[in-house]
Amino acid sequence: MYSLFDIFVIGLGPSSSHTVGPMEAARSFAEGLAARSCLDRVACVQVELMGSLALTGAGHGTDRAIVLGLSGEAPDEVEPDAAARLWQRATSGGRLDLLGSRPIAFDSKSDILFAIDKRHPQHSNALRLVAFDAEGAVIEEGTYLSIGGGTVIREGEDAAAVIGSNRPAPRFAYGTAAELIEIAETERCSVADIVLANESHWRGEAEVRAYVDRITEAMLACIDRGLGERGILPGGLNVPRRAAELHEKLKADRGSNLAPPHAVLDWISLYAIGVNEENAAGGRVVRAPTNGAAGTVPAVLKYYLEHCPGGDRAGAIPFLLTATAVGDLAKRNASISGAEVGCQGEVGVASAMAAAGLAAVLGGSNGQIENAAEIALEHHLGMTCDPVGGLVQIPCIERNAMGAVKAINAASIALKGSGAHHVSLDTAIETMRQTGRDMSERYKETSLGG
Repeated sequence: MYSLFDIFVIGLGPSSSHTVGPMEAARSFAEGLAARSCLDRVACVQVELMGSLALTGAGHGTDRAIVLGLSGEAPDEVEPDAAARLWQRATSGGRLDLLGSRPIAFDSKSDILFAIDKRHPQHSNALRLVAFDAEGAVIEEGTYLSIGGGTVIREGEDAAAVIGSNRPAPRFAYGTAAELIEIAETERCSVADIVLANESHWRGEAEVRAYVDRITEAMLACIDRGLGERGILPGGLNVPRRAAELHEKLKADRGSNLAPPHAVLDWISLYAIGVNEENAAGGRVVRAPTNGAAGTVPAVLKYYLEHCPGGDRAGAIPFLLTATAVGDLAKRNASISGAEVGCQGEVGVASAMAAAGLAAVLGGSNGQIENAAEIALEHHLGMTCDPVGGLVQIPCIERNAMGAVKAINAASIALKGSGAHHVSLDTAIETMRQTGRDMSERYKETSLGG
């Protein structure tokens, strides 16, 4: 069972699977060398990227992420400016400080290999790291899989076993949305209450509430930064930032009798665009559940806080806890990796999470919450993930805006109903899994078909 602390994590853009995951893998590899007292023997480290990491890694900054991870930096702690300096020093100086202390030779062109014709049988996002001594002998090697949302496992490991290995069994165990709803109804409580009970069992309620507050603050701060930045996004596509200009236009029209009712959709889109422009620029975002889908949940949360009567920060707790349940179920029973199931697993899942969260804070029943998530996910089914140039810009930035609008629409439809519906969230998640399995590899984060 994936926790709130697994689903919502602060880190650098532009990709949770291609940036955050490889960074975590590289840091884990370096820490393993230190734990075995091998660090002082290392002369160089070579990395082989496979599958989607090789095909779109350059556009996602995978090579930079690996340098940061080998340097001992953590995705949720490193500052963007410090990350840029580390990369510049490694590429211009030919030296990398392993875990910040052991200087080793480094050449980005020969030490990071993009093996575009090689695919690991266990997952499409794979990287192999090998540490050599001064004589060229192998000291240590390891293969890691970045399975989506920044989660990393070792070759041969089972994701569910790894995630659950560091905490006790949950108070309320469930494997499907149907089981979750049944538990909540039996306990006469909400989905958020069940998630809070599990999270508190693992960490303590005070820590859980503090983390929700931290994540909420980070999401809102990211929106604010995105609305204030201008210029061209990096990567070579020459995509201009639009959020700041759009924000000025919306502020000018605010309160005008001529402003159309649908202007609220522009505000929702603005919030998502601001976040995903920050992500594309390598800024600090909250993966929710991935970096490529980082704008959808914050945009809907901001909509609740700023545009819904009675919306307040206290509502962020049930909102994000409810969203956690949906993200957990999607990740466990299907995937949130664009390289594995396409963008239906990224923005589609994010939209379902946001829809469920909004339905919860607007007073929805457990049935209506599940219905909202199902509607949002259902109408993203089949969505491919093939960003232009391998960059998380086109269509990713606008796609988050559309996902946020769909989430609000889904919640609204569900809240007008009784909660009863023909297609369950479990069925939608299973359909996403099967659709992703059948989808052509060309349309799953490879830059081969777009």
